[in-house]
Amino acid sequence: MKNLYLIGGAMGVGKTTVAKRLKFILPDSVLLDGDNLWDMQPFAVTDDTKKCVISNIVACLSNFLACPQFKNIIFCWVMHEQYIIDAVLSALDLSDVRLINVSLICRPRTLARRIGRDVRRGAMERGVKQRALSYLPLYAGLATAKVETDGLKPAEVAKIISDL
Repeated sequence: MKNLYLIGGAMGVGKTTVAKRLKFILPDSVLLDGDNLWDMQPFAVTDDTKKCVISNIVACLSNFLACPQFKNIIFCWVMHEQYIIDAVLSALDLSDVRLINVSLICRPRTLARRIGRDVRRGAMERGVKQRALSYLPLYAGLATAKVETDGLKPAEVAKIISDL
């Protein structure tokens, strides 16, 4: 049986950092960061780009699930609405796959501080902060396990997820 880890959360909550740590904890693992399939210039959120990106995510995840080398497939992305998760999962063959679906959450103050740090070092644009803070409450309504990241190091969060 394979394990598919979906790691969602607002921008700046630590998804990519945690997923990279998780990749080294889990045997025979591979990481797909949805941001790599959404990296376009100019950045445009349209029905066409959403459809294209979801299709690319499904194709990549399907290939990883089909490859006998990988036992643990990790996917991280800003999945702040249930339809995003459902669109990905409904298009995958999940027979003989155990799904571990988590949302990383933290206090708004913590998220603002993390994003501020990322903006200062040039890893994020200034306008992301308000959008990320507006997304944060949306995770409460998702059909995911919530993992609180306040006061924890990324390696500690990865360990929590690996134990699920």
